[in-house]
Order: sequence, then C-alpha cells, then structure tokens
Amino acid sequence: MADLSTDPYKGVRDFYPADWARMQAMFTRMRATLAAWGYEEYAASPLERTELYEAKTSDEIVNEQTYTFTDRGDRSVTLRPEMTPTLARMVAGKRGELAFPLRWFSIPNVFRYERPQKGRLREHYQLNVDLVGAAGSEADLEVITLASNLLKAFGAKESNFIIRVNSRALLTNACSVAALSPDATREYLRLLDKKAKMPPEDFAIAQSAITSRDPLAIVNDASEYPEVAEQKRALLDTITALAVRGVNNAVFDPTLTRGFDYYTGIVFEIFDTNPANPRSLFGGGRFDRLVTLFGGVAIPAIGFGMGDVTLADFLATHDLTPSSGDEKPELYLGTPTSADIPAAQSFAATLRAEGSRVFVNLTERALGDQIRDAVKRGIPNFAAYGADEVASGTLRMKTLATSEEAVLPFSELPALLRAHH
Repeated sequence: MADLSTDPYKGVRDFYPADWARMQAMFTRMRATLAAWGYEEYAASPLERTELYEAKTSDEIVNEQTYTFTDRGDRSVTLRPEMTPTLARMVAGKRGELAFPLRWFSIPNVFRYERPQKGRLREHYQLNVDLVGAAGSEADLEVITLASNLLKAFGAKESNFIIRVNSRALLTNACSVAALSPDATREYLRLLDKKAKMPPEDFAIAQSAITSRDPLAIVNDASEYPEVAEQKRALLDTITALAVRGVNNAVFDPTLTRGFDYYTGIVFEIFDTNPANPRSLFGGGRFDRLVTLFGGVAIPAIGFGMGDVTLADFLATHDLTPSSGDEKPELYLGTPTSADIPAAQSFAATLRAEGSRVFVNLTERALGDQIRDAVKRGIPNFAAYGADEVASGTLRMKTLATSEEAVLPFSELPALLRAHH
C-alpha cells in the first residue's frame, strides 16, 4: 500500500504556525478597525441546507462551484460558498430580539469548487461586513467609507485602489425601458457581469441575442427617461458625498453588476491600481430583500466581502503586509538536566501568571544545543534554570540577537519580559 500523500487537497492550504501568524495579523487589523466603528463579530457553521443557496445565489455558483452532498439523513447539504445567505437566515431567525440596525462582521472560511489560480482557491477566509436594518444613502456611505478605511488601516493610499460604484436598480430600470422581461433582465445582468473578460464583438453578439436595445446606452443618456435619470443622479450624489467624507477615489462604472442575484441597489467593487496586480480586490452592495426568503417584511441591508487571498496579494504588491505580531515566547527556559524540568515548569508558571510567554525545554540536550534551538524557534531570550539558579534566586538571561547577558533577581524578570512585548 502506497504511503498517504502529505499534500493538502487541491486548491486549499495548510497553515503552519508562521503562515497562520501572518493571517492572524491581517485579521487582527481588520477586527481593530471594525471595532472602532461599532461592528460586532458573529460566526456560524460552514454547513448549510442547499436550498439556502438555490433561492438567491447565482446559478453558476450553485450548479458549478458548490461542494454539495447528501448527508446520512438524505438531506442535501452544502459547504457555504459565501456568508450573506447565512447572515440573512440568522437575522430572520431572531429578528424580533435583535437591536436594529445591526453592525455585524465575520471572518468565515468559504468553499467554492473552481479552478485554482492566482487570487482564487477552493477555500479561503473572507471578511464579511454588513449593516442591516438601515435604508438609504447614509448606510451606503458608511459601508463604502468603511471598506476604504479597512485598506487605509493597512497603510494603503487612495492612489493604490479605485472604488467602482453602480446601482442594480439603475440597471434594472434601464432594462425595463429597453422592454426586457424579468428573465431577460437577469440574463442581461449576468452577461454584463462578464463583459470585462469578453472580446467586445462576443459581448455584442451575446447582447443582441437578448435585446435589440442597449440598456447601457439608456444609462449613459438618461435624460430622456426620468426614473433612470433620477436614479443615476442619486448615485452620482452618493459619489460626491463620499468625497466629502474623505473617499476621493470612487467613480461611476455603469457596467458593474456584481455576480449575485440578491443585490437590489447600490453595488461597488474595489480594484488594485498597480499594473502588477490589475484585479478586483473585493466588493459588495445593497440586498434589501434577501431576508424575505424566510418570511416577514423586508429588512434593508448593505455589506461587502473581502477575501484573504486577494487582500494578501494587494498588501504584498504595495509592500504593506503587516508583521505577524509578536506572539512567540519571550523567554526560552533551559534546563541543565532533566531533573530540573519540574522546577523549571513551576517557575515558568509564576512568570506566566505575571503575563509572560515562556517556553520550557523538555529534552535532554546540552545547554548549547538548547540555545541553538531557541534561535531556530525565534525566541529572543534564553536563561538556564537549575539548582544553581534556585540557590541564588537569580537568572543569567541572554539576549540572543546581541549575545548580551544580564544577571537578574527572579523578581525583576516579569517586568523585563513585559518590556519585550
């Protein structure tokens, strides 16, 4: 029998401690920014009933990209491809108990069966930020401003990214003026979502099969159509208001649709401006009717999702990757003999009670080898703890980067290690 492969499943990642520390550094920055805006974190299981996605997620994702299976109870189950339907389910389930408007976020892992490539994997972590229960432009402005501020929290400048803004309601009205049926409108919007990746002649041929009138032309010359003109003016006013709030890189893009069927109003997508990474980073929009899938009246909502892979590529491209933070132990406590280990563990416990992070050697290696082990692990300080140290009440602590040594009473050690935090 052949040995089992050590490779992870295709399109997913293993996170060794250093890798996970880099991820957590990104998540920590996200959490701090969102907490400053009053957003609360929530979570849910990655397993959902399949009908949750069949109702409103795009057909392409449901039919071609989900991990769907039948469980032992003969129920169809799907690993979540996105978080918004779960959010809607949770809000609908407790709508009578929650204090609206909700400001919620989560950082779930999501699963899509697609061809792995740069910026796309079969599993990734995605920050989801949602403002639920507030209609109108003020909520739109807050969420788009917050999306911009998240990138700025990592050190990004406005010149590093552009925010493209559109309205699904504006596009839907233009389709109505063009005499498209609801089904034809959905077909057209899905085609428009792929426009940037299609040769112009292919798009023109596909569009002519749906409609003889170009909805984009109606949007661009909206003056003859009052309702279209009004919605376009409202969208341009939102972009002007964003600039007043310090977001100066938002632009109107009439071709932007976002791929999900549940969007009802404003949609936006953020793109990297660096030619080395010319791609969409993340986006979102308003989904005022999604909660009605579960019964009851509509609850207005707007939000966005930011994937960890595209964010990490953006940060690396602009040399903004945050340091992994310093969660490593500050002190490697060496043991001259194995008989010293119990006393060293007891001493380490007293240091941890004072807030220090301490690694205790459990091997029979010589002290020189233990020092080399501390260097390999990236632990900055080393001290042996044995019978001599117990008798004297002092430690000789070595700073490994400089080889400096200092003899310290036990009582001074916690404060010194706190200085290394």
